[in-house]
Amino acid sequence: MFESLSDRLSGIFDKLTGRGALSENDVNEALREVRRALIEADVALPIVRSFTDKVRHRAVGAEVVKSVTPGQMVVKIVHDQLIEMLGSESHPIDLNAPAPVAIMMVGLQGSGKTTTTAKIARRLTQRDKRKVLMASLDTRRPAAQEQLKVLGEQNEIDTLPIVAGQGPVEIAKRAMSAAKLGGYDVVMLDTAGRIHIDEPLMVEMADVKAASDPHEILLVADALTGQDAVNLAKNFDERVGITGIALTRMDGDGRGGAALSMQAVTGKPVKLIGTGEKADALEDFHPKRIADRILGMGDIVSLVEKAAEAIDAEQAAKMAKKMQKGHFDLEDLAEQLRQMEKLGGMSGMMGMLPGVGKMKKQIEASNLDDKMFKRQVAIIQSMTPTERRKPEVLKASRKKRIAAGSGVQVAEVNKLLKMHRQMADMMKAMGKKKGLLGKMMGGLGGGMPDMDPKALEEMAKSGQMPGGGELPKSLPGGLPPGLGGPGLTPGLPGLPGLGGPKLPGGLPGLGKGKKR
Repeated sequence: MFESLSDRLSGIFDKLTGRGALSENDVNEALREVRRALIEADVALPIVRSFTDKVRHRAVGAEVVKSVTPGQMVVKIVHDQLIEMLGSESHPIDLNAPAPVAIMMVGLQGSGKTTTTAKIARRLTQRDKRKVLMASLDTRRPAAQEQLKVLGEQNEIDTLPIVAGQGPVEIAKRAMSAAKLGGYDVVMLDTAGRIHIDEPLMVEMADVKAASDPHEILLVADALTGQDAVNLAKNFDERVGITGIALTRMDGDGRGGAALSMQAVTGKPVKLIGTGEKADALEDFHPKRIADRILGMGDIVSLVEKAAEAIDAEQAAKMAKKMQKGHFDLEDLAEQLRQMEKLGGMSGMMGMLPGVGKMKKQIEASNLDDKMFKRQVAIIQSMTPTERRKPEVLKASRKKRIAAGSGVQVAEVNKLLKMHRQMADMMKAMGKKKGLLGKMMGGLGGGMPDMDPKALEEMAKSGQMPGGGELPKSLPGGLPPGLGGPGLTPGLPGLPGLGGPKLPGGLPGLGKGKKR
């Protein structure tokens, strides 16, 4: 989403940080470029003016002049202002109200309201252990109520039975009554949308609000609509009174200006962002982490949190024990590849690692793509159980059969086997050194007692892990030569417990995530 803005800002700041001293003209020239970059990214003009004025006020003062590294100080000031523009603090959905808590979803047609409703309900059910009831109030769009029912069945969430002929207000009242009788903690009210804002829509929203008394009113807005999304938020807030915003399609290739303008224009926080079509592709909006990503500083904290949720602790502990004994077969490798896919594949993970943005051209030239994981898993699945456990039995005829079964060339089978052999040799070598593998695995069996976001933020700031050791400052050596290391495990970033043991010290607590 912020790729083009990130590229522009990185270029501007590279020029600044390369100079020993900065004049007022240098700062003004850089801010003109920043202003142009923000306008091109579709950020609202009043927000751009306010942003650059605040940065200039701080950047031309004594604060920068007295700094040892003036260029880096300007980057820090821009970073701080970016966080302030995005809302400073994260604001999760507030459930502190007597049950059942009503959450009303509003927005225009096609913005992703129904899908987001199901995503939030799934998240509240699985992560927060709440009993959730979903109800569709959309009686206008064909099959809208059936769509929510299907999403409920797919994610094992209860939906209010459909009664033909009922209006939105009647459905809202019935949903609240059913929730009280059924002992539900949360009621998700998926309201109807329109192609554009009109008076009947606003009257309907106001009537539903009066009938259900929602604790949260979340506006679902498509991040790709740019400035229109900001105007939409203002109109809904004035007429209905929203408590927060959920931005969808944040994984798209739009310019991202809506996300940067929303909070500043409306004063209402962006609470959630949709990062894909899958039911679990929903994240809390953290202003600092988004600012870090925009300025190419990475987002190790979100990566660790994602790993904690995606990785099965028991499975990870079993694998750690096997590796300590020096065992690492092709079934273990397949499991590692699946874990990488869960974390968003190569592009998803690398986008959160610091400094990767500057290596983008090198990475593209190396032809790394997320389909690689699927191909490698397909190769392993084409083998017999004996072949997976004892790769040494794989001779030429077997390799031809496996290549034909997985739809690849024999060369790719050989490449996978070579990668596995290198990783297995490394496991054996580390298994002989007492305690080394445990440290390299970064606590797969339990290195950190919890995944508290504040503790993770502190860890990211200090660069230190609990119990000693440093967090990675850049991408470790699991990529091809020239991209950060000797390329001992080609195509895998080598995060411990995910794609190989290449990262010294490891990321803590990767084995302490919730079971899925």
